[in-house]
Amino acid sequence: MTTAAAPRPTTHRAPTTGWARARRLAHDLPSPLPAQEVPLASAAGRALAVPLRARTPSPGFDNAAMDGYAVRGDGPWRVLDRVLAGRVHGAPPLAEQTAVEIATGAPVPEGTERVVPYEIAERLGDTVWASPGDRRHVRRRGEYARPGQELLPAGSIVTPPAVGLAASVGLDTLTVHARPRVRMIVSGNELVATGVPRWGQVRDAIGPMLRPLLTSWRAELLDSRMVGDELDWFAAAVAGSIIDADVTIVCGASSVGPADGLHHALRSLRATAHVDGVACRPGHPQVLAQVGQKWIVGLPGNPYAALVAALTLVEPLLAGLTGLPLTELETGTLVGAPPADERNTRIVPVRRSGQVLRLVEGGQPGQLGGAAGADAFAVVPPGWRGEAPVELLRLER
Repeated sequence: MTTAAAPRPTTHRAPTTGWARARRLAHDLPSPLPAQEVPLASAAGRALAVPLRARTPSPGFDNAAMDGYAVRGDGPWRVLDRVLAGRVHGAPPLAEQTAVEIATGAPVPEGTERVVPYEIAERLGDTVWASPGDRRHVRRRGEYARPGQELLPAGSIVTPPAVGLAASVGLDTLTVHARPRVRMIVSGNELVATGVPRWGQVRDAIGPMLRPLLTSWRAELLDSRMVGDELDWFAAAVAGSIIDADVTIVCGASSVGPADGLHHALRSLRATAHVDGVACRPGHPQVLAQVGQKWIVGLPGNPYAALVAALTLVEPLLAGLTGLPLTELETGTLVGAPPADERNTRIVPVRRSGQVLRLVEGGQPGQLGGAAGADAFAVVPPGWRGEAPVELLRLER
C-alpha cells in the first residue's frame, strides 16, 4: 500500500515591497540595542549611546604650544630656568623681562605672556631677545574642553580620533550600543563548505562573502551553520538560532520552491514578515521578519542576488540596531544602460571614474565575477532611461 505524501502548506506571499522602502524599513523598524560601557580599545567603530563629555579640562594646565622661551614683558629677557614636559612642580612666577626655556607641552610659569619659538629667538648667555609678535603659542587650561562639555553627540561613530579625544579628556571607557550578534544559516543539500565539489554539488560562496561584510557592518558573527532542506530540521535550526542571535541570516530557502523552507519556519515561529519579496533584480526573494526583538533576514540562494539582498536589508538593519543613521547614498552618471525594467529596481555592478559609472560585465544572479571586479553598485530605478543620476551602494575595501 502506498501512502501519499502530506501536501505542502500553501505559502502566502505579501505584496512585493519597493527597493527603497524595503531598505528604509530595515533601518527604521528595529530599536537600537542596549547600551554598554566598553574600554576605549574596544570602542572604535561603535555608535555612542550617550554623548561623549569631557571628564577633565583640556588642556589640564596652561602649557607651551612650541619649543622656545616662556617670557613676560618686553625683551630682552633674562633666562632663569628650563622647564621640560612632565614636570609636576611649577616654576616660580615670572617677573618682568624674565624667561624660562621651555619644551612643547610643558607647564608655563604663572605670568607667562607668550612663548617665543626658538626659530625667531636669539640668545647670548642668559639673555634672549626677539622681535615683538602677536602669536602667543600658549594653550590655556580648558581652552579645548571644559569638564562636562559635550564633545560628540549620541549616535556618532567612534572613530580612532574620537578614541584619542576621549583619552585626552580623562575617559577610560565609552558608552556605546552593543554590536548585533549575528548567525548565518546556509541552506541547501547540494552545498559543500570546502574543496572541489563533486558532480551535483555546489561550493558555498555566500557564507564566505558575508563574513567580511558583517564585520565591516559592525556585527559580531556568532557562527555559521549549514543545514539541509528538510522543512522541520530547517525550522528547528532557525528557532534555535534566535535564542541567542539578534539577527539570523538565512542564505537560500527564501523563495517558494519545494526546497525553500524559510516561510515554513516563519509560520512555525509566528513571525511577523515586514518584507516578503522586493521589487528589484536580482534579489527579489528576500525576507525581513521579526520574532519579538529578534530579526530574521532571508537571502536568495544565488550569490550575486544574495549580495544585493544583503545590501538592501542586512546593512541597514545592522545600522538601525547599532544606533547609526541610514547610509546616505552617493550619486553618479551611469554610462551604458542595463536592460530596461519598468517594474523593478536594477542593482548593477559598476566601476567609477570620478562621477562617471561604467557597467561591469557579469551581473547575473548566480555569479560574482562582475561584483568582484566592481567598486560600487548602481541603483537603477524602474523605467530609468538615462535621464538622471543614479544612487550608489558602496562596499568598504
